[in-house]
Amino acid sequence: MTTLEIKDLHVEVANPDESGAPITILNGVDLTVRSGETHAIMGPNGSGKSTLSYAIAGHPKYTVTKGSITLDGENVLEMSVDERARAGLFLAMQYPVEVPGVSMSNFLRTAATAVRGEAPKLRTWIKEVKEAMNELEIDAAFGERSVNEGFSGGEKKRHEILQLGLLKPKIAILDETDSGLDVDALRIVSEGVNRYREREDGGVLLITHYTRILRYIQPQFVHVFVGGRIVAQGGPELAEELDANGYVRFTQNSSTPSASPTAVPQTATAGA
Repeated sequence: MTTLEIKDLHVEVANPDESGAPITILNGVDLTVRSGETHAIMGPNGSGKSTLSYAIAGHPKYTVTKGSITLDGENVLEMSVDERARAGLFLAMQYPVEVPGVSMSNFLRTAATAVRGEAPKLRTWIKEVKEAMNELEIDAAFGERSVNEGFSGGEKKRHEILQLGLLKPKIAILDETDSGLDVDALRIVSEGVNRYREREDGGVLLITHYTRILRYIQPQFVHVFVGGRIVAQGGPELAEELDANGYVRFTQNSSTPSASPTAVPQTATAGA
């Protein structure tokens, strides 16, 4: 069983005003994600959800000032970005970047070679990619287009999930994968995530504002993120409460020193 463990994580980001001091975004995050588990992180804009994903993935603009991130006991913070990917971490970005001049097919095979440690056999690889694209209803012609160049929002997100299915990570962090998706694309992308979880017994950390994707990807654990930390935790019923009432109760409570996370099953956190 794979375990991603985050303890007392504090993260700061460089101030856009170069003369200003760095801005602290995360203020002590504790979270554990294990194989086969699906965790949803929900919270208002600016609460630090994406910062958490970038810190796990190793984005250079985000500096961990305190705390730890480990994957099966190995110190993730000592790994380079590519080492984290090879160790089994995957980030589906909120805003996938365009890579002009690099075809999608070349990009995918190069990524698979880097993660697997050897180039996949071409005949097997072509079949693998074709099946994965069919499942996500991606036209085969996209394989020869530059990565994400001219893609719609939904096409970019399908490409992210295509990578997920082909690279087969141990833990997948999905940063607002539902943003910009219409109903059909949301269903297709969600089905891709569910296939990954079932086939690979992968752990999923799903970051989202809205509950609509949770109708397709059902989490066992829901965490409310406010002010750079987790202020409440629970099961699917917590997402239903957020859908009905929003974040007001949690944003009000987080402004008081006494605010603390609610009780949560031991399988969701470590040392909580």
